[in-house]
Amino acid sequence: MSIEVKDIREAAATLQKYKQAKAALENKIIENEQWFKMRHWEQYKRNDGGKLPNSGWLFNSILNKHADAMDNYPEPAILPREESDGESARILSQIVPAILERNNYEQVYSDTWWYKLKHGTGVKGVFWDALTDDICIRRIDLLNLFWEPGITDIQHSRHLFNVELVSNDLLESRYEGLDLSALAQGIDVSRYIYDESVDTAQKSAVVDWYYKKPNRAGKLILHYCKFVGEHILYASENDPLYAESGYYAHGMYPFVFDVLYAVEGTPTGFGFIDVMKDTQESIDELDSDIQFNARLLAKPRFLAKAGSGVNLEELGDYNKDFIEVTGDPAAAVYQLPVQSLDASVVDFRERKILELKEISGNRDFNQGSAVSGVTAASAISMLQEAGNKLSRDTIKSAYRSFVLECQLVIELMRQFYDEVRVFRIMQPNGGFSFVPFDNAQIKAAPHESIMGVELGLREPVFDIKVSAQKQSPFNRISHNQFITDLFRDGFFNPELADQAAAAVSLMDFDGKEKMLQLLNK
Repeated sequence: MSIEVKDIREAAATLQKYKQAKAALENKIIENEQWFKMRHWEQYKRNDGGKLPNSGWLFNSILNKHADAMDNYPEPAILPREESDGESARILSQIVPAILERNNYEQVYSDTWWYKLKHGTGVKGVFWDALTDDICIRRIDLLNLFWEPGITDIQHSRHLFNVELVSNDLLESRYEGLDLSALAQGIDVSRYIYDESVDTAQKSAVVDWYYKKPNRAGKLILHYCKFVGEHILYASENDPLYAESGYYAHGMYPFVFDVLYAVEGTPTGFGFIDVMKDTQESIDELDSDIQFNARLLAKPRFLAKAGSGVNLEELGDYNKDFIEVTGDPAAAVYQLPVQSLDASVVDFRERKILELKEISGNRDFNQGSAVSGVTAASAISMLQEAGNKLSRDTIKSAYRSFVLECQLVIELMRQFYDEVRVFRIMQPNGGFSFVPFDNAQIKAAPHESIMGVELGLREPVFDIKVSAQKQSPFNRISHNQFITDLFRDGFFNPELADQAAAAVSLMDFDGKEKMLQLLNK
């Protein structure tokens, strides 16, 4: 069992089929990127050759959704399923965040959220990087990823391809003996509409090909092959270390899809631009009509009789204070009347703006604006919490994807962390400590034998709980106001400690357990 040139040719043919089936999605992504940049009118041909104005209502809605996501940046807590794995879970709860920090995960999380909001699906890849000998997490562009048409779970795809354009000189310097001077480009990757000129003449499409197949024991394993043209750069089937076990022991494609609004028959979804762009288009068209009418009102036009004796050149020059006239100008020149737009047109535009806010869930109080004179922090917080249910729903989907990413990180640690590594762990008091770790605690180990009978291997399994690392400032203010109200109501009066503890035990708020400890002292 090995990978040869004929296998690469078959894989490239499969990739082309996947790409053809994905053409509509790629066109939508490229178009949505133009909408996000407020350059969408460049794609439309107008009969009058004019340019419509671009208002930022759609852009502002996406900004607020992204801000909500970053206000709820995730933090993992690793929980054991068995009591004996408690210490391993505690150490992993410290080390997994450190690995995320090494990968600048906050930036990856932010970039993926931008992509998810614009195009409906954010994808992250969790890989083992042989060059750095460590785990690598990065955002993946859907234009570069290709899967089997018709599947809804990416893990069910027969093959999965990730294509990246890489400079030829970098490839030739990394892979000894590789000559790309005569390489014919057979794989074309869709590109965005850039403002600057992007030259790809000296770049080649490098394909990361992932596929699943049974090994000799009949177990379905994941293999990996990297190739450019018909040059095989690496193939796990050709590597004795992975030929029988597969490249990744966890057996999953190392990509996590975070879908905003799911669509049947595909692992991708649609985003806010798909929902809002028709309404934004109507707003821009109305803006254009209103502006055009304002220009007509500001600069009147005239009908002039031929041979009227009026100097038309001076009449059209608004910098002229005096215009020479021979004869009666009233009979020779007639100002064309312009009617102001009806107020209903402006009202219709305002209704379209409100419609866009409603369908995107981006109401005024979501942005911190006072509504109907509401200025108290607790009241604003309550309105925000009531209106943020759409954001909470999309953030929960991101948390579910984050759990899968952390599970892939743990599985890569289980497979590759054979040597002791030292991690710097930040402490709550602002200090830090150094924690050594290897995979001895999380690798599969033999069960204790019973009466001399071996019970096979046991692999520690962990659950991952996700919470928001940061809180909205309004939430903190509201919480502080809540504690102040409890103080004002006498909850901290020692004579009422029993009644206060009973009341607090029936409440649900952050810091409840700590408050009960204080009341029961």
